[in-house]
This record gives sequence, C-alpha cells and structure tokens, in this order.
Amino acid sequence: MHPTLAPAWILTDGAAGNRKPALALAEALGIEAREWTLQTRAPWRWLAPRWLPERGDVFAPGFEQALGEAPPRLAIGCGRQGALATRWLKAQVPGCRAVQILDPRIDLRHWDAVLAPAHDGIAGPNVLSFTGGLHGVDGAALARARIAHAELSRLPSPRTVVLLGGPHSSFDLDRGLWLRLCTILHHWQTRDGGSLLVSSSRRTPPWLREAARKDLGDLPGLQWHGEADGPNPYGGLLAWADRIVVTPDSANMLAEASATAVPVLVPALKPVRGKLGLLYRDLLERGRVRPLKLDFQVWDVLPLRETARISAELRALLAANPITSAARSPALPSWVGSRSP
Repeated sequence: MHPTLAPAWILTDGAAGNRKPALALAEALGIEAREWTLQTRAPWRWLAPRWLPERGDVFAPGFEQALGEAPPRLAIGCGRQGALATRWLKAQVPGCRAVQILDPRIDLRHWDAVLAPAHDGIAGPNVLSFTGGLHGVDGAALARARIAHAELSRLPSPRTVVLLGGPHSSFDLDRGLWLRLCTILHHWQTRDGGSLLVSSSRRTPPWLREAARKDLGDLPGLQWHGEADGPNPYGGLLAWADRIVVTPDSANMLAEASATAVPVLVPALKPVRGKLGLLYRDLLERGRVRPLKLDFQVWDVLPLRETARISAELRALLAANPITSAARSPALPSWVGSRSP
C-alpha cells in the first residue's frame, strides 16, 4: 500500500452506483480500504453535504471508535452521504486527504480532489474529469469473468448482449422503442445466427422484463431479470459479448460496455437529452458507440477505460498539493434543531 494513502476508508450510502466507483478507484490505486455503509442520522442526512455535525457517531455505529483506533489518511466518498463524511473527516482528522466522486454541488475547496464525469460540466484546480464513470472493467477483470462464466462460451456466436435500464428524463424507453429493438434483434438472428443474452437492471420496469421474456424468448441464449434467474451473470455477459446493445439511461452501463473490446450500439429513436445526452454524443464522436441500426456491421473499437488514468492523475494531484484545512460549515439554521443529535 502506498505510504501516503494508508489507511484508507471508503464511504457511501451503500447504493451500487456509489459503491462501485469508490471500490474501483481504491483497487486502481492499489490500496486496501475499509468500507463504510453510512447510516447518517437526520437532520444531517437531509442536509448532506452542506452542514457538518460535531461528532462522527451520526454516520454509522462504530465510526467514532474506529476513528480513535486508526484514523484514515485517505477518505474516498461517492454520492451525497459520502461527500458529507469525507468533508467531515478532512475537517476533523489532521492529515486526512478527502476525495469525492461525483459533483458534491457545493464549493469544491472542501475536498482535496473531486472526480467527476465530464458531462457534469464542473471544473477547478482540484477537479479530475473522466468520460462516463469509474469502474473495474478492464482487460484483467474481463479475463477473470470469462473464466468464472465459462459456461457462456457454449452459447453460439455471435453473442449479442442486451443491457436494459429503465425510464429516465433524458431518454424515452417506451413500447415504440422496444418494438423497434425487437425487430432488429430478430433480423440479426435470421441474418447472423448466434445467441441473445438479455439482462435487466434494478430500474427496469416490470412491463419491460415481461416483454423481454415474451418477445425475445424464442431466440437462443439466456435472460436474467433478477435473483429468480440465478446469480447475476453481468460480468460474464460483458466478457463473452461479441456486440453489446445498451440503453442510454445509465452512465455506468454505457461506461462499462464501452470498456470492453466489442462494438456498442445504442437504441434511441429520439435524441438523448440532458447530461446523458452529452455523454452519448461524446461516445459517438469518439467512435466508441454507434446508433442501433438494422444493417449493423462490425467496426474496430478501442476500449474506453478511464479508471487507471484517473487513479494516476489523483496520485499526482495529491502529491503536488500540500494538506490544507477544510473550512467548517456555518451554524445550522434554527429549524433543524441541535448540532449534536
């Protein structure tokens, strides 16, 4: 473990979208970190990360005891609750470096480094930007997944992986788009043969899971829509895919699919809006993804893997900048009650 980064803590609310980037960053840094699933008490939970508590026991049971035994030299947070905890640790623990993943939506000077996707549009001397998301999908991880999910090798090629998300303000995932997607997948099956591997996410609505089983159930392959279908084969799907179709409602799914060495296609009958639209257009311009079309042909792709680059830049940033004390938050407004609940 690097001497300036030990010991390290990872602090999130436990949501997969926050845990995965923080864990991937720690792995890329080559450090072993203690992971905290924050259970921040009110009112601090509601106000995160704007108002700091006086004591650390508001974050999780055993937090203050662990702090007394081995305070962290590095705190990595992701999401609002993680931002509150890392900001608090920087203010309270001498020598602790605070790293926040995702835009904390307050003054960035409260952290030594803020790692944010380029589509968030934030900038500053302590900001490191990346395309898509931080994750652990790289050549080594895909090789391990191929071994762990060797049974997928028995499915005929080309293996078309379909990653389904859910409704989003940036993207119209409706029945019209679904029917278009089904038409294309059946056409590919007739033209190319192979197999179809469909996976839904926690955000996928029930109607879409049911439609996938009904409308694509006649195609060879497999479908995974939850624990009833067995262990989640997601890593194996990425590892064994010959081409990936992914709905553009998740920066994480787009980034992880783009980290593979196969073509990635995005179904969208209308323009993708908002920040996800910025990400989608960035990936289009890079040639990493293409719109889903009936006449799909393979093209040469370069895997997009940002985590290793960001971890190296983070090391350099922390080494180049001296430790500073974070500003404390102002007094709480009267309506939230005591500062020490």
